Amino acid sequence: MRFCSLFAPVVFLISSCFSLGRGSTLAETLPTDEGRLRLYHTHTGQHIDLTFRRGTEYIPEALSRLDYFLRDYRTGDIHHFDPRLFDVLTTLMKDSGHEDGELHIVCGYRSPATNEYLRTHTSGVAKTSLHMQAEAIDIRLPGFQTAKLRDIALSLGKGGVGYYPVSNFIHVDVGRVRRW
Repeated sequence: MRFCSLFAPVVFLISSCFSLGRGSTLAETLPTDEGRLRLYHTHTGQHIDLTFRRGTEYIPEALSRLDYFLRDYRTGDIHHFDPRLFDVLTTLMKDSGHEDGELHIVCGYRSPATNEYLRTHTSGVAKTSLHMQAEAIDIRLPGFQTAKLRDIALSLGKGGVGYYPVSNFIHVDVGRVRRW
């Protein structure tokens, strides 16, 4: 037992140096506080309030609930979301001063069929949208200027940020850092 307790910090240190993808290490990706979200889905009328991470540990049941909540509401298709996106949303809420606020979801997961339909019937929908990989989400924060929310999201430097002032929402994703 003493052997394990002596080497546990070393194992953690070594594991935190390994990349989790897209150049992020464990220490950069997971804050040590709790990850909590309050969400309202504008198309389904559903609300969810849950803790999805405690410290550096994601809670599988909570992630499954978020996957369902963010499903393609048109088809019912569910896809497993990249949990880093939830960390981005949590940080965004904290940095906006609305840590306990309820974020409105305009679009979560999009099935390929839904994405193609939207691409052919509206503008601004990418053919290879990260919504189809459950790595993107469109949001608004009621009572908070969308332009300010965009600026905060850009300052995080955690992925793509799109600004849609006419529709009053922003897009955030965990892809490469870019803006539009």
